[in-house]
Amino acid sequence: MAVQFGTAWSSVIKGVGVVAGGPYYCAQATAADIGGTLATLMATGPCMQGPPSDLNIFIKKADDNAAAGSIDPTSGLSHQKIYLFHGTNDKVVASSDTDAAADFYRHYLGQASSGNLFYQNTVGAGHSLVVLQEPQAQGLNNCPVNQSPYINQCNYDQAGIILQHIYGALNPRNPGELSGTLMTFAQATYTKPNAPNELSMGDTGYVYVPKDCEQGAGCRVHIALHGCKQDAGDIGSLYVDDTGYNAWADTNRIIILYPQTAAPQAFKSQVINPQACWDWWGYVDQNDDYVTKSGRQITAIKSMLDALTAAQKPIPQQVAAAGLAPTTLLVTDVTDTAAALAWTPVPGANSYQVSRAGADGNFVPVGGVLLPSFGDSGLQPSTSYRWRVTAVVNGKEGPASPVASGTTVPTPASCWPGECPVTALTP
Repeated sequence: MAVQFGTAWSSVIKGVGVVAGGPYYCAQATAADIGGTLATLMATGPCMQGPPSDLNIFIKKADDNAAAGSIDPTSGLSHQKIYLFHGTNDKVVASSDTDAAADFYRHYLGQASSGNLFYQNTVGAGHSLVVLQEPQAQGLNNCPVNQSPYINQCNYDQAGIILQHIYGALNPRNPGELSGTLMTFAQATYTKPNAPNELSMGDTGYVYVPKDCEQGAGCRVHIALHGCKQDAGDIGSLYVDDTGYNAWADTNRIIILYPQTAAPQAFKSQVINPQACWDWWGYVDQNDDYVTKSGRQITAIKSMLDALTAAQKPIPQQVAAAGLAPTTLLVTDVTDTAAALAWTPVPGANSYQVSRAGADGNFVPVGGVLLPSFGDSGLQPSTSYRWRVTAVVNGKEGPASPVASGTTVPTPASCWPGECPVTALTP
């Protein structure tokens, strides 16, 4: 659903976190598929067990939908920040499906924007959203597990890594009592003219609002979409409370919206969705509307977003500050062949240039981006690197940031999901 929503509304959505998900239009539901039988078989078959269909099918559907005006122009995808994750112990979704999602985005990013994408596929997690090791956490899984609530403790701060890849370097998360407010709201307001149950959505949604945002500060909105069987009806408040988003939002003026699905009651709805998944195979809209702006679940979520941002004011134009360097540069994550970087933005910067140094100590340019994060790929396993970043303001490149260093991990040994080792990770 994150892929579908972000593709449909790419002019609005600035970044997407894809956790064990497949490409846009993977299930290929059409109006000719009576009852959605073929799409359901595709969803539970190639879209989960892999490999998915030819990538060109998904690209053509996005291009055709954009040409028809049913989604935003695909040029918007080239500006999005994309984080992808697939755990090596995932026994629910095949790695080839998330690989296809990465290839879908790479097609639209192109070489010029390739630094917008980072793909983490070396963590020994089962099918799950992954969190830090929290001694006080109750009801969460160990790292390699593939079962409810599909929130696994791998000592990996996925929420923070996603948010910093989208927004750049952030203030540290609040590890203690949060200052903001977790609110509930009636989703029926946003599913009209349908009742929530008719769309396989819950009656109640959640939104976390930091104190600064409550008091009128300018804030951003991040939509946190749970996975199958992670709705409140299945796991209570675990997804809302324990996935780590609120702790980061609290110190960084980010509102977190948690829309909710629900497994529909058979006597109230014709929808068949027993695991309370989002509609990524056309079980509500049994045609290709489910991947467009007119998809009824997408429409409901967009209405929630519009309500949160209804009082927004134009962001004051920043005064260009030539000659400044990013003051903070972080290596937020590494794989065996890639590293994720994030830094503090420079006021008025038009773009940023990233340089990397290997064993010889010489920095060489490796790419540029418009916003303050970068996925550096093509690295060697078990190798130490250093990076620095410069800001370009009005065509002039400024001084370099402080140097950040990181070491890639060894390439994971070939293994069957569920039997892969779990390497100790540090936050």
